[in-house]
Amino acid sequence: MATEVKSPNGNMVLNFTVEQGRPVYSLEYKGRAVVKPSHLGLELAKDKHASMGLDESDLMDKFILDKEETSTFDETWQPVWGETRNIRNHYNEYVATLKQQWRSAPPASKQGVRRQPRQHQRIMLIRFRVYDDGIGFRYEFPQQQELNYFLIKEEKSEFAMTGDHTAWWLPGDYDTQEQETQECKLSEIRGRMKEAVNWGNSSVAVFSETGVQTSLQMKSADGLYINIHEAACADYATMHLELVDAQTKALSTELSGGSNAYTPDPQPSSYPLPEPFTFVSHLTPDATGLKGAMQTPCETPWRTVMVSDDARDMLSSNLILNLNEPCALEDVSWIHPTKYCGVWWEMIVGKSSWNYTDEFPSIKLDRIDWTKVKPNSRHGANNEKVKRYIDFAAKNGLDEVLVEGWNVGWEDWANMWKRDVFDFVTPYPDFDIKMLNDYAHSKGVKLLMHHETSSSTQNYERHMEAAFNLMNKYGYDAVKTGYVGDIIPRGDHHYSQSMNNHYLYVVKEAAKHHIMVNAHEATRPTGLCRTYPNLVGNESARGMEYEAFGGSRPDHTCILPFTRLQGGPMDYTPGIFVTKLSEWSDNTSWARITLAGSLALYLTMYSPLQMAADLPENYEKFDDAFQFIRDVACDWDDSRYLEAEPADYITVARKAKGTNNWFIGGKCDENGHEAIVKLDFLDKGKKYDCTIYADAKDAHYETNPQAYTITKKVVKAGQTLKIKEAPGGGFAVSLIAK
Repeated sequence: MATEVKSPNGNMVLNFTVEQGRPVYSLEYKGRAVVKPSHLGLELAKDKHASMGLDESDLMDKFILDKEETSTFDETWQPVWGETRNIRNHYNEYVATLKQQWRSAPPASKQGVRRQPRQHQRIMLIRFRVYDDGIGFRYEFPQQQELNYFLIKEEKSEFAMTGDHTAWWLPGDYDTQEQETQECKLSEIRGRMKEAVNWGNSSVAVFSETGVQTSLQMKSADGLYINIHEAACADYATMHLELVDAQTKALSTELSGGSNAYTPDPQPSSYPLPEPFTFVSHLTPDATGLKGAMQTPCETPWRTVMVSDDARDMLSSNLILNLNEPCALEDVSWIHPTKYCGVWWEMIVGKSSWNYTDEFPSIKLDRIDWTKVKPNSRHGANNEKVKRYIDFAAKNGLDEVLVEGWNVGWEDWANMWKRDVFDFVTPYPDFDIKMLNDYAHSKGVKLLMHHETSSSTQNYERHMEAAFNLMNKYGYDAVKTGYVGDIIPRGDHHYSQSMNNHYLYVVKEAAKHHIMVNAHEATRPTGLCRTYPNLVGNESARGMEYEAFGGSRPDHTCILPFTRLQGGPMDYTPGIFVTKLSEWSDNTSWARITLAGSLALYLTMYSPLQMAADLPENYEKFDDAFQFIRDVACDWDDSRYLEAEPADYITVARKAKGTNNWFIGGKCDENGHEAIVKLDFLDKGKKYDCTIYADAKDAHYETNPQAYTITKKVVKAGQTLKIKEAPGGGFAVSLIAK
């Protein structure tokens, strides 16, 4: 008989049992099935185990339920930075202790002595936490004689869906998340996979015709919003999901000779094929093809399922953060939300270059006298230009200035399998690091460091201490790291266990130097910023830069908060005002957004690290609209999601930390939207100076993106704002308490 565990409010109901030796769970929400009975377990790498003298049995079956424990937990904690000042962590917990017992064949007898079969026993715990808005579960392995070191062939956590849901998904890929979100039925994923993959990315490793990434957002035909992701992914490989569809069953039967076994990889599995519309976990391999090397005691990351009948609950959920450990840093006083600009966009667009010279077909850092090198006259990170950005930041209240391409090595940096690509301490001749830092500090501004690793992790780790010491010397307190290209050592992947360990190692080492980290092209976040709040941002998705590479659909930023942002903030680099890049460069691409829509992203794309990404001269043309970027906060006491529908529209109101001021942002897709904003969240009895930055009547992301209006009025609690959003547009509102 299954054990039933309810959430604190009773809406979420988990059922767990062991059937024929296999762990099985299911999930209901308000009496409606969400996850049908689904198996849990891990397949182990049998050949490796045999060579190590360990037993070959998987952690999939032969289990009995040895012990059950339940408990309740309720706390309220305060993040160092976040969407709200207080976060409640309230759940009911269930822990199943499973005992696996079996007999192995007796060893060969010697001198006529008859040997007895060997009895084996292993313990595995499955811990569930049941929240009002979803569940998390993970596998735990206490230290034990028969399970000390083990290698994972594949994790087999199943998520059996109840029907052919609509899904918003990215192709499953070991190396990139910079694809454009697809929207279709589960049954249509296989047919859409080929067109969904952008093979032009710097590193692509798609593994299946039905493999998708997490965070996966879905909507059922009867209006349930379902999201599958993971939390606290540390010392473990990033999880993808592989969909079992009707064709999977046919292919599996063919490959296995009619046995109906599930065979997603070349080594056939002996376990039955799940029913169609079931997702099965699929871990990222390392260079050996293995999915994990484990030593007990240990545990996996949490596997999460969020559920609601209101899309706004998907965006306001703190499930992922709550499943992470509390802050591990004793002193967090040096961590601060940041608004910045930088020498970056003009390089992305192609007007300026990262590299200093075109003189050499390839370079070796220790063989070049950079003072004698011929400059190419396009190098962006030069003293004059950086001072211009510093002046702009100081004038407009921005905290920091990012400068990319300041350090030697950019001449042959990417996709060359080059290990010794950067040293992270030597500037180009036209970048005077001391002078520029002195100048910035005299203006009340800091420089934001850039470390592109070119995915050469060995090189970065050996130079990291010197690089962080240089930052400390000159007063840099934040670094943007990058991992463009295939991973070095060769054969590894961006989201493997070893690479996830590298990313976290960088964050931990940076914390020792009081440095905040903003990692680009790294693994997708899973809430580790709660434990290490100096991880202030990640890219890990298709950011604004792609508007210079052909563009993204207008609905792109209306789906990312439901998917990528579930695990942590994104450095999306918003704020593009001049959307037709040909107006100031030779680039013919253009951003699919209106100017007012660009302002909205500072609210809808939450991050404590926000960039004003456009050029200073472009902002000066629209100084009245830029006022919103000057005013808007990036750290909050409260957030209220007022309207939401995946890939269609999002409207959110946020209260700036330590003030009575509110800011509202609304963003929509290519169809436009009329936002109904009820000001019920304002303090009663107070009046607010309200400034509305909205699309003009004739605004359109394609034909008239820079048409906007600015309206000022005084408002109070209880009033309603009706704001028309143009196709691809949006709006922003500041509410300053009088």
